[in-house]
Amino acid sequence: MASILSNKQKKKDKYTLKELKSLGNDLLISRSHINNLPLLLTFVTPESPPQFVVESLLSLQSFFTPLLSQLPSTSSSTPSTKTKDDPEVVFKAWLRSKFDEFVKLLLDVLVSQQSEDDLRGIVLGTLMEFVKLLNVGRFHSSIYQRVLHAIIHSEVDVEIFLDILTSKYFKYIDVRYFTYISMEKFVKTLEASVLSGDRMATENSEAENDPKESLELSVRKLYQVLSQIPPPEKQAEKSHHEMWSGSDESSSEKPKKKKKKTEEQDSTLLSPTTISKRMKLKFTKAWISFLRLPLPLDVYKEVLASIHQTVIPHLSNPTMLCDFLTKSYDIGGVVSVMALSSLFILMTQHGLEYPNFYEKLYALLVPSVFVAKHRAKFLQLLDACLKSSMLPAYLAASFTKKLSRLSLSIPPAGSLVITALIYNLLRRNPTINHLVQETVENANESNAEADEHNESQPKTSKKRKLGIDYFNNQESDPKKSGALKSSLWEIDTLRHHYCPPVSRFVSSLETDLTIRAKTTEMKIEDFSSGSYATIFGDEIRRRVKQVPIAFYKAIPTSLFEDSDFPGWTFNIPPEEGKC
Repeated sequence: MASILSNKQKKKDKYTLKELKSLGNDLLISRSHINNLPLLLTFVTPESPPQFVVESLLSLQSFFTPLLSQLPSTSSSTPSTKTKDDPEVVFKAWLRSKFDEFVKLLLDVLVSQQSEDDLRGIVLGTLMEFVKLLNVGRFHSSIYQRVLHAIIHSEVDVEIFLDILTSKYFKYIDVRYFTYISMEKFVKTLEASVLSGDRMATENSEAENDPKESLELSVRKLYQVLSQIPPPEKQAEKSHHEMWSGSDESSSEKPKKKKKKTEEQDSTLLSPTTISKRMKLKFTKAWISFLRLPLPLDVYKEVLASIHQTVIPHLSNPTMLCDFLTKSYDIGGVVSVMALSSLFILMTQHGLEYPNFYEKLYALLVPSVFVAKHRAKFLQLLDACLKSSMLPAYLAASFTKKLSRLSLSIPPAGSLVITALIYNLLRRNPTINHLVQETVENANESNAEADEHNESQPKTSKKRKLGIDYFNNQESDPKKSGALKSSLWEIDTLRHHYCPPVSRFVSSLETDLTIRAKTTEMKIEDFSSGSYATIFGDEIRRRVKQVPIAFYKAIPTSLFEDSDFPGWTFNIPPEEGKC
C-alpha cells in the first residue's frame, strides 16, 4: 500500500521508461495493482515523449483486450439500484469508464500535430483492434465513426491517415461498408451546419470567413476519403472472407453460445450477394449526399473529371445524378465541358432526356475550348454527340458552320481537329453537302439565273446578294443561325493557311463525301490532343521530296534590288580618302 501511495505522489515527469514498463507489468500480473491504470493513462497524451506513449499504450492494450467482452456498454456503465452493491459490477463499470477515457486519449494523440507518423500508425492500429474486438467479434461502428470524425476534423493532412487505411484496412469489406455509412452521416451534419450558417448570415450582416473555410476544408477531406475507398465492383467472390471484424482467431475464444447466435444473425449479412447489394446502396447514398454539398471549385472540377469512371458505373441508380450534372452543364465554361462526359453516358446508356442538350453544346463552341486542359475528351464527345445520321439538317449545318468559323481564330492544332470534325459531319449528313459545293462560280450562276427570272416576273422576293454570309455567328440558337443559307468559305481560306499541315489537310474535304462506300470516318482522337509541339514534331519527321533551294545567276550585292523601290538606291557611296 505504501508503494502505491509513493507512486501516486511521485510526479509524472520523474518516471523513467523502465519504471513505466514495470508499472505495466504489475498491472497485468495482479488486480492489486489496479491503481497503476489511471497512472498509465496520464502518459497517453500528445505532450508525452513518444516512447512513453507507446509503452503505456502497449500495457493498457494488453490489459483491456482480454476484458473487452466482459465490459458493459457505455449506456449501462452506471450500475442500477439492484446491482449497486455488487462490487464486481461497480468495478466493471469503472473499468468501462477508464476504457472510454483511454479511447479518447488515443484519438487526441492520433490527430495531434505534435505526434509523429510512426506513433499515429501504432495508435490507429490499436483503435482498429478495439473496433474489431469490443463488440464480441462484430464490427464496432461507434468507435470507428469516432476515428473517422477525428481524422476529418483534424488539422493534420488527411493523406497521412489515408495511406494507413488504404494499405491495411480498406481491403476489408466491413471497413468499407461502415466508412460509407460514416461518410453519409458526416455529410448530413455538414448540410445541417450549412443551412444554419445561411440563416445566421441572413440575420447577421457581418459574416465571418472562418466557418466557411472550415466547411471547405471538411468537404475536401470528405472527398479525399471517398475517392480512396475501393469501388464496389472490386469485391470478388472471396470478399466475404475478408472481414476485419472476423479476421482474427481471437474471436473464437468468445463463448460458444454467443458465437452460434452471432453466426446465425450474420449469415444473411455476410453473404456475398447481400453485401454487394448493400455496399452499392451505401456507396450511392454516400456519393449522392456528398454531391449536394457546396463544393469548392477545385473539388468540383476533380469530381466532374472522374465521376464518369469512378462513380457512375457503381451507382445503384445512375440517373440520380441527373440533377447534379444538368446543373453543372448549365453553368457554362469549363465546368460544362467537364460535365459533358458524364451527362452523355446518362443520355446514351441510362435513358436520360435533356431537351436543350444540343443548344447548350452549341454554346460551348468558343475558341478557349480548343486550348483547354480537357479539350481532347471534349472534342471526342462532341464528335460522338453529332454521330447520329438522324440529326436535323439545320443542326448539322449550324455545328459545321460554327466550327468552320472557329477555325479562323484558333491555333493550327485546333484547325486540324475542326477539319476532321467537319469531314465527319459532311459524310454523315449528305443534306448539308451544298455548304461545300456552293462556290463563287455557282453563286454567280444562280444570281444570273435569278436576274433572268426576275426580268420576266414581278419581284416578289429578295435576290440573294453575292458576298454576303447569312450565318449569324453571334446567335446562340442553332435554329436561327441561318447556317443552311451559308457556305463554308472558311474552308477555302484554310487552303492558304500559314501552317503547311493545315493547308494540306483541308484538301481531304475536296473528295465526294456523299459516296460513303469510298470514304471512312476520321478518328478524332488522332487530332484532339494536338499542339504546336506535335505539329512541329510531325513536320520534322516528314520526308520532303522536293527541297527548295536558293539559286542566283549573280551574287547579290544588296538586300533589295533598285527595281523594287523606284527612286531609292541601296548602294553605299565610297568614303573620301579611301582608295
